Amino acid sequence: MKRSDKVKSKGKHSLRYYVSWYFIILTVIIIVLLWVFQYFFLARYYRSARIRAVSNTGDMLVESYKNNDIRDGMKRAAFDNGMCIVLTDSKGAIINGENNLGSLSYFMLDARNSSGYYMHQLKQELISGGGSELTKIMNNKSLKSEEIIYCRSFSAEDSDSPLFLYIEASVEPVDSTVSIIREQLIYITIIIAELAFIITLFISKRLSDPIVNLTAKARKFADGDFEVKFEEGGYREISQLSEVLDKAEDEIGKVNRLRTDLIANISHDLRTPLTMVKAYAEMIRDLSGDNPEKRAEHIGIIIDEADRLSNLVNNILELSKLESGNMELHLSDFSVHEKIRDILTRYTLLIEEQGYDIAFEPDEDRTVRADPEKIDQVIYNFINNAINYSGENKRIRIRQINREDCTRIEVEDNGKGISKELLPKVFDRYYRGEKVKRDIVGTGLGLSICKEILKRHSFAFGVQSEEGKGSVFWFEIPETQERLR
Repeated sequence: MKRSDKVKSKGKHSLRYYVSWYFIILTVIIIVLLWVFQYFFLARYYRSARIRAVSNTGDMLVESYKNNDIRDGMKRAAFDNGMCIVLTDSKGAIINGENNLGSLSYFMLDARNSSGYYMHQLKQELISGGGSELTKIMNNKSLKSEEIIYCRSFSAEDSDSPLFLYIEASVEPVDSTVSIIREQLIYITIIIAELAFIITLFISKRLSDPIVNLTAKARKFADGDFEVKFEEGGYREISQLSEVLDKAEDEIGKVNRLRTDLIANISHDLRTPLTMVKAYAEMIRDLSGDNPEKRAEHIGIIIDEADRLSNLVNNILELSKLESGNMELHLSDFSVHEKIRDILTRYTLLIEEQGYDIAFEPDEDRTVRADPEKIDQVIYNFINNAINYSGENKRIRIRQINREDCTRIEVEDNGKGISKELLPKVFDRYYRGEKVKRDIVGTGLGLSICKEILKRHSFAFGVQSEEGKGSVFWFEIPETQERLR
C-alpha cells in the first residue's frame, strides 16, 4: 500500500464497526419508541379508542333499531364491550336495556330507583346543546373509576317523538392492562437488547468477511500477483464484484504480458538496425572509405536500415493513433482491379530479382466504397506478411471473390501455416511465428494495423490456416456502406 493510501485510510473504521453501530442505534431507537408509546401514550390511546368504540356502537344500534334488530344488537354490544346500554322514549320510559357493568353503573341506578336522574341530565344537556350526540367522561364514585357516558337522539318511523340511546362504558380496566404491559416491556427490552447484540455480531461478520477477503486478494493483485483468484462471496454484490475483478485481472494480465512482449520486440527491432547501421558505418570508416564500390554497398545498407527504423517508428505512431480512435476515414469509390494491380507494381523488383511468384486472380471488376489509402495499406501488409512466411515456395496469390453482398479479398501463401492454438494471436501486435527469419519487409506491426483499419471500417476479416499448407488472410467489403458516410 502506498503512503498516500495509508494516510487516507488512517482514522477510518471497518465495515463491521459501522454495521454494528448502525444496528445498535436502530435497536435503541426501536426500544425508545416502544417505551414512549407503551409507557406514556398507552392510557391516552386506550381512552380515545374506547370513546370511538362507544360512538361506533351507537351508530350500529341506531341502524339495528331501523332493521328491527335492536334487542340482539344491544345484547351483543353490551357483552362484547363491557357496556351498559339503555334505550328510552322521549319521556324517559325505558324501552330496552342491557347491562354488563354491574349494579353500580349510573344507568342501572336510574332504572332501580325509577328516577332517571343521570339519563335526564344527559338528555337535557344534549337538547340544550342542539346536537344529536353527546359524549362525557365522568368519575363513578361507587366504582372509583372513570366512565364514558354517551347519549344520542334519533328519529324512528314508528314513533312521532325522538328516541334516546344511552351507553355507559368503563375506562379504568386499562390500568391493570398498562401495568402488565409495562412489566412485559422490561423483559422485552432485555430480550431485544440481547438479540440485537447477537444479530449485530452475526450480520456484521457476514457482511464484512467477504469484503475483507476480497480486499486481501485485491491487495495481492495490486502488488503484482496476477494469479490470484477472486472467489464469489456470500451475497450477489460480492459475487458480481469478484467477477468484475477476475475480468480486470485477466485484462491487466494480458496488458502486462503485452507490455513485456512489446518492450522485448521493440528492443529487438530497434537494436538490430541500429547495430547494423553502426557496424557498417565503422566499416566505411575503417575499411571501405577509399573503395567506391564497397562504400556504396555499405552506405546502401545503412540507408535500408535507417528506412527500416523510420518505418518502425511510423508504424508504432500509426498504430497508437488507430487504437486511440483518432483516425478519420476518407471514403470514396474505387476499382478493385486498379487498386490491386497498382499495389503489385511495387513488387516487380522482388519478383524479378528474388524469384517470388506473386499473381492476382481477379473476378469481375467491381467498384467498392472505402478509404482507398487505408485499404491499400491493408492489402500491402497482407502481401508483405505472405512474403515473410511463404518459405522456399515463394508462391503468393491475391484473389478477388465476388459475392452477392460483398467483395472478398484473399492473400494466400504456401508457407508452414499456423497452428489452431496460435490463430487467435495472429493479429496481435508483435506476434511472430516460430522459427521465422528476419523480415524481408515489414516491422512486425502490419497485421495489427490491418486489424484496426478493418475494425474502423466495420469490415469482416480473418485468417484461415493449416499447418504445412500455408495461410489465407482475407477481408470483405460490403456492397453498401451507408453507415460510414
